[in-house]
Amino acid sequence: MKRVRFVKFAFTVTLSLATLVLSCGVAAAQTAKVEGLITGRSGSTMTLQTSDSPKLVVVLTDNTQVSQVQGVLKARRKQMSMAALVPGLPVQVEGTYNAQNQLVASSVKFKGNDLEQAQSIQAGLQPAKQEIQQSQEELAQQKAELAQQQQAMAQQQQEMAATQEKVAANKAAIAAANKRFGELGDYNILDEVTVYFANGKVTIDPKYKPQLQQLADKAKTITAYMIQVKGYASSVGSASLNQKLSEDRANNVTQFLQQQGHVPLTNMLAPGAMGESRQVGNDKTAEGQAENRRVVVRILQNKGIAGT
Repeated sequence: MKRVRFVKFAFTVTLSLATLVLSCGVAAAQTAKVEGLITGRSGSTMTLQTSDSPKLVVVLTDNTQVSQVQGVLKARRKQMSMAALVPGLPVQVEGTYNAQNQLVASSVKFKGNDLEQAQSIQAGLQPAKQEIQQSQEELAQQKAELAQQQQAMAQQQQEMAATQEKVAANKAAIAAANKRFGELGDYNILDEVTVYFANGKVTIDPKYKPQLQQLADKAKTITAYMIQVKGYASSVGSASLNQKLSEDRANNVTQFLQQQGHVPLTNMLAPGAMGESRQVGNDKTAEGQAENRRVVVRILQNKGIAGT
């Protein structure tokens, strides 16, 4: 009976010792102690450069003890804030690894003179960081201004292209009108009235209406007559605007001859918009400009019918 009890006691002691050894082995496997240089700090994490890893992530918690070792023998410790853990500081970290292979720190220790050196380095780097940030902000602003300038330039190019298209269309219209009127060499000019317009205006001045009426009455007494109407503008302002002014002036005179003078459409040539072409006055003077703002109306008769 005594032997059985002794065997049970020995078995229990052996099992306890085995469990203790196994627990110590697991704890030893999970606990780590590393030394390295802090290369970065972001909130509750910091990165270390160690002999084994160029970028070991260390997790700081509320339970992490931060201390500064002091004295000749480094036996005294001073509790420090986590704010002391700045890049450039050599530290000794003790803790356990989590599932992400990050070292969760239970304690972080560093030397007093190492902290002073790291703080001095950070103080020297701060102006450089500010200058770099300022340079980056200025560069971003310059890029934004350049983008705006490029956008404005692209818009100007589009406007220039549109203007060139209008100018080309106006030139083509003038060339067509000149060609049409150039073919009138077989006609005699039997009468002519010039109607002048105010600057930028297309309405017929009432004083010219009696003259236009007389010309219409005279034309209807001539065999196979044709009425030619050509509008002009001064060169003041844009070419496209002046082309439009000359067109509107010629159309208004043509409408008067048809509606008030009762000239049939069959006896009217299509009104010509001559724009700034064939200036008769000096556009550098007010008098010359007034002479160029005009519509010329002529009674034409074919030379063959007239016998000439």
